[in-house]
Amino acid sequence: MKAAPKKRILMLLENRPYPQDVRVRREATALVAAGYSVSVICPSDPGQPSRETVNGVRVYRYAAPTPASGFLGYLWEYGYSMAASFVLSVLVFFSHGFDVVHAHNPPDMFVFIAAFYKLFGKRFVFDHHDLAPEMYQARFPGGGSRIVYDVLVLLEKITCCLADHVIATNESYKRMEMERGGVPEARITVVRNGIELQRFRRIEPDPELRRKGKTIIAYVGVMGFQDGVDYLLRALHHLLRDEGRSDFYCILLGAGDAWPGLKDLAHELALDDNVWLPGFIFGDELRRYLSAADICVDPDPSNPYNDRSTMVKMMEYMALGKPIVAFDLPENRFTAQEAAVYVPNNDERAFARALAQLMNDPVRRKSLGALGSRRIETELAWDYSIPKLLEAYQKVLPPPMGASQPLAQERRVAIPPRRRPLVRASGYESRDPR
Repeated sequence: MKAAPKKRILMLLENRPYPQDVRVRREATALVAAGYSVSVICPSDPGQPSRETVNGVRVYRYAAPTPASGFLGYLWEYGYSMAASFVLSVLVFFSHGFDVVHAHNPPDMFVFIAAFYKLFGKRFVFDHHDLAPEMYQARFPGGGSRIVYDVLVLLEKITCCLADHVIATNESYKRMEMERGGVPEARITVVRNGIELQRFRRIEPDPELRRKGKTIIAYVGVMGFQDGVDYLLRALHHLLRDEGRSDFYCILLGAGDAWPGLKDLAHELALDDNVWLPGFIFGDELRRYLSAADICVDPDPSNPYNDRSTMVKMMEYMALGKPIVAFDLPENRFTAQEAAVYVPNNDERAFARALAQLMNDPVRRKSLGALGSRRIETELAWDYSIPKLLEAYQKVLPPPMGASQPLAQERRVAIPPRRRPLVRASGYESRDPR
C-alpha cells in the first residue's frame, strides 16, 4: 500500500530568527519528529545563511530590518517583513508546497499572507505568543495611542476569525481568544511552553561570584520597558537603605530597549557596588552565573499584559532548583505555585522585605527550590506539551480515509526519573514565549 504523503507546514516568524526562537524551534522539531514536513520563514541573524536545513526543518531567511523605534519605525519594520515573508512564501509554495500556514505572532499582520493562501485551500493556524494590544500599552508611557491600540485589537480579531485553529500559550490567553476574538473553545488548544530537560546539564557555579561571600540574586531575561527591571532596582535600593542589607550582589543577565536607562538608574540609586549589568551572556558563562545564584527574581509588574502572560524565566529558575521572589500575578501563581514567594503587586518595599527574609532563611530557600524542580519534572517539562501540539494538528490536518495514522497518534511522554536540578542551555525568553 502506498504511504500517505507527508503533511506540509509553513511557519511564519518575524520577531526573532530561527532557531533562536525557542518556542518555534521546539514546535518545529516536534512536528518533524512526528512525521510532518516543516519550513520556516524568518529574519536572519548576522552570519546566518539565507537557506539551510536545521534538524530536518527547512529555513528560509531574509535580511533583518533595522530595529524599530517609534510608530513609523515599527510600521516600516513590519511592512518590510511582511513583504519579504510573502515573497519567500511564494518560493516555498512552488518548490516544496505546504498545506498549513502556521503564523507565530507578533505581529498579527501575518493574517494577510494566510488569507491569500486560504484562497488556494490552505489551512491557517494562529500561534498566539503575545497579546499584541496589551503588550503595546505596556511598552509605551501612558499606554500609547488609543488608535494604535484599537487597530491592534482589530488585527487580532481578524486573525482569530480567519484561523482554522488557534494555539494558546496558557489558559488566560485562551479566555481572551474566546471573549475578545470570538473563537469557539473547540478551535483552541493550549500548548504551554516548557523546559527541555534533555538540554540541561550540571555545571559548577562561577567561583568569583561565590567568593564574594554575599547572597547572590539573579535575573535573566529581556529588559524591555514592560519587564519591570526598574522595579527590581528600586526594590534593591530599599533592601540596601531601608532593610540595612549590604550583603547581597545582584546580577542582571540580559539586555533590551530599557538596558541603557537601567544602568543609569542603578547608578542614581547608589547600587554600583551591589549590582552588575553585563548585558547578554550565553553558553557556559551564563550557566555558571545562574548556578551561583541563591535567589532568583521576576519583577514583572502587574498590568493587563503581564497578568495574562506566562513568564518563562520562572520555569527556568524552577528547573535550576532556585527559590523565587515575584509579584503576585495570576500566571506566576499557576506556574510556580508553592515554589515562589509572592509579594503584593508593584510594591517595591514588600519585594525588598521578601528578599531580606529569604536571605535569612537558607532552609526555606532549599525547600522552595526543590518544589520548583519537582513541578518542572512532573508537569511543566516541554515533553508534556508535545501531545497537545500534535492534538491540535490532528484537528487541522486529519489523516486521509484508510491511511495509517502515525501522525494522529498522541506522542507518549517519557520523562526521566526525578533528578537533581539541571541548568538551561541558553536563551533569554521572558514570556511564554516571547
